Amino acid sequence: MSFEELNLNPSILKAIQEAGYTTPTPIQQQAIPELIAGHDIMASAQTGTGKTAAFMLPALHALATPAQIRSRGPRVLVLTPTRELALQVSEAAKKYGKYLPRINVVSILGGMPYPLQNKLLSQPVDILVATPGRLIDHIQRGRIDFQRLQMMVLDEADRMLDMGFIEDVETIAAATPATRQTLLFSATLDNAIDRVAAKLLKTPKRIQVSSPKSKLDNIEQRLHYADDMSHKNRLLNHVLRDETLKQAIVFTATKRDADSLADNLYAQGYAAAALHGDMNQRERNRTLTRLRNGGLRVLVATDVAARGIDVADITHVINFDLPKFAEDYVHRIGRTGRAGAAGIAVSFASVKDNMNLTKIERYTGQRIASHVIPGLEPRIKPRSSGNGPRGTTPNVTQRRKRSPFAGHDSRPGFGATGESGRNRNGQRGRAIGADNRGNSFRNGDSNGNRVGYQAARSK
Repeated sequence: MSFEELNLNPSILKAIQEAGYTTPTPIQQQAIPELIAGHDIMASAQTGTGKTAAFMLPALHALATPAQIRSRGPRVLVLTPTRELALQVSEAAKKYGKYLPRINVVSILGGMPYPLQNKLLSQPVDILVATPGRLIDHIQRGRIDFQRLQMMVLDEADRMLDMGFIEDVETIAAATPATRQTLLFSATLDNAIDRVAAKLLKTPKRIQVSSPKSKLDNIEQRLHYADDMSHKNRLLNHVLRDETLKQAIVFTATKRDADSLADNLYAQGYAAAALHGDMNQRERNRTLTRLRNGGLRVLVATDVAARGIDVADITHVINFDLPKFAEDYVHRIGRTGRAGAAGIAVSFASVKDNMNLTKIERYTGQRIASHVIPGLEPRIKPRSSGNGPRGTTPNVTQRRKRSPFAGHDSRPGFGATGESGRNRNGQRGRAIGADNRGNSFRNGDSNGNRVGYQAARSK
């Protein structure tokens, strides 16, 4: 099938051809005709499968026809869980709609100055891309008119659910016309997503085109067991010295970890920087621009970077801390192996992470092979629960002793990354190991002082 067969507007086809796209992906082949026909859809599509174009191309096709209602408000609203994903969607809308007349794309994100956003919203808007929290602020202040809204897109709905945004999404949906067309895209279509869809969508078409396993076929997954924080840091240093590594993203459990580890790597001579939710939008944009331009070799990030970053030269993803949710593992390592290229995903784990590893392997349908680096062997030979030894080489001596991680709990809080929000069950809580201001910390004392990393730096 070709894009011409999807009956898209000629101006959109011109932009697609200029971008080098010739054949629609499976999600595009199935979703675009249903959306042009006016149906609501709920679709399961992994990152990197072309889902942004799957909803943006038919949205632009609808915008090619003049609106029947006169208003400055948006005709298309896209809600995303993170600022990075919102910016990526905005860039895609501008690229695909460059030959359509008068298409104004506006991004409303946390971290951007309110005066600038107020100015943007005072002008006619065609496509509004927003994170839920900031959008609600503007709705409550009466700055957005949804009279002519035709389409609402929930991008990465599973992530919004995990981050506690669904109540905000429902509030936003209540402010929009009941006649709108609603699209829901998620990595998985489980019972929680079905409940959200039942509230917001009208007799939706259900589309499922890929599994987590198929998305990982071109990514080599490796597992290294680490005894303690110092061991983790030495393993990381070894991986980062791999000559085949062009650029890498290192994922940590908390924002404070990201800052500390980035500082540590920078002091060792690596071109490294952190990316997390406490940075303002200008800092985040500057960091991402450096990454895309090759000015950064190592990006240390929380799960804020697990979705919405598409950089071709990312050859390695390193899970310094394993994610809390198995779905986030797939999104993290999906930052490498883009557009059919090969990638390497390296995960560090302690014996306490075996249950988490089992969940990840069950979700992906793939076992993560355990590797040992000569000279950096773990002291303890880990065992899978009930399944005997878990993959370490036979020459590593097992020592029956208390885990070095005991007393240094590395779990994030109730949110996916230890940042604020509710979990998938709607529970809100502070991170485990939090100070009296709600700031999460790991391997530290009651004042949030960094014990683990400071010890590593002093060596």
